[in-house]
Parts: sequence; C-alpha cells; structure tokens
Amino acid sequence: MPKVGMEPIRREALVKATIAEIGSAGSLDVTVNQIARRAGMSSALAHHYFGGKQQIFLAAMRRILTDFGATVRHELREAAQQDRAAAIIRACFAPACFAPATIGAWMTFYVMAQSDDDALRLWRIYQRRLRSNLTHALGPLVANPAQAADTLAALIDGLYIRAALHDPDAPQIAIEQALSVLALLRQART
Repeated sequence: MPKVGMEPIRREALVKATIAEIGSAGSLDVTVNQIARRAGMSSALAHHYFGGKQQIFLAAMRRILTDFGATVRHELREAAQQDRAAAIIRACFAPACFAPATIGAWMTFYVMAQSDDDALRLWRIYQRRLRSNLTHALGPLVANPAQAADTLAALIDGLYIRAALHDPDAPQIAIEQALSVLALLRQART
C-alpha cells in the first residue's frame, strides 16, 4: 500500500535527481534507473510517477524554468521602471543558471526541443514569457519594443550558450555585453 503524502516528496526527489544526473552526464544519456537510484527509490516508482525518462526530464525543466521565473520576478521587484530590462538580463545570467547541472539540463533541453513536441512546446512558452517581459520592460524606452525584445531574447540565448561553455567569468561578461546592446537600443530611440 502506498504511503500517503509521499508522492510530492518523491516527485521532487526525482526531479532533483534528474537534474543532477543530466548535469553529471552532460546529456540525456542517463537511464531512469540511474535517476531513481540517485533519488533513493526504485525505477518502478519513477515510472509510476512520471511514465518515462522524457517526462521526468520535462518535469525537471519545468522546475528549472519555475526557479528562473522566480529569479526574474525578484529582480523586477527590485528594479526601477527604467531598469526593468536590465533586471531581466541580470536574471538570465544569475549564478543559479550556471550551476553545472543546470547548464547540462539547458543544453539537453535545447537539443531535445528539436525532436520532441512537448519539449518544443515548453521552449516556446519560455521564449514567449521572455519576449513578453522584455517587450513590457522596453515599452517606454525604445520605439519598437517588440523588435528590440526579439533582438535581446536572441542575444541572451546566444550569450548564455557561449557563457555556459566558457570560464567562470563568462556570465558577468555576458551581462555586460547584453547591457551594452540594451544601451544601443535605447540610444536608437532618440
């Protein structure tokens, strides 16, 4: 008989174990058994809660995106209206985004979105939210906020990939580069 109240605890353990295993492997080339073992449970329970490796991984990415969203909201609460776009940029390059396991999950997510409809849908949600937040933040600052948001969103993704593959100072360099492009976009308005 299942233990009452254990499902959320076990799901959380599996999500954390998935992120850790993918981070260790640097790819989705891990088994449900490895994930379950790291979480301290059987692979049968992992399959029971999620169905398979793809579903566990998507739950892990939802967690990473939820945590990222919380970072964005925190940065936005602290920012003055004219600094909201810069706050979003800082959130995109926050230290939590560069934990080795998180980097592994993001890189795997980008690859998975090319062939998995559910991963692609989740990636599109992430992109729409990023663009929406940037568009809103840029509204009072630039002539065409939607176009500027598209430019910054593409730049952020590219800089993240570059920063994730380089040295520990790369995130700060990426922030500086993105902020310099933001300054150029603001100057173009005048």
